[in-house]
Amino acid sequence: MSTISTHILDTARGMPARGVRVTLQSSTAEHKWEDIAMGSTNADGRVPDLLPTDMNLAEGIYRIRFDVSAYFSEHKTQSFYPYIEVVFELGNEGHYHVPLLLSPWGFSTYRGS
Repeated sequence: MSTISTHILDTARGMPARGVRVTLQSSTAEHKWEDIAMGSTNADGRVPDLLPTDMNLAEGIYRIRFDVSAYFSEHKTQSFYPYIEVVFELGNEGHYHVPLLLSPWGFSTYRGS
């Protein structure tokens, strides 16, 4: 069983991305997406209460959707991405941290610690 966390850094502004809506989803046996958790990033770009601390997730395919359109609109910044979806496979290796490095014209992600 594993846990997931995330954060977003706006590399164009050089600071955490505050107020971005984040949705964690799991893939079902029918290859559809089921919402597990939702939240918004805080001033540090993190969603500290995305999952309850005692909740562990089973192995499988998961997706984090970052709704960045409102964030860019708030900062009066044109962007190529209305949202970003990161799909990944969860094993039983403990904690998974999925950060997003964000700019209006590109993004990067990786498995953090």
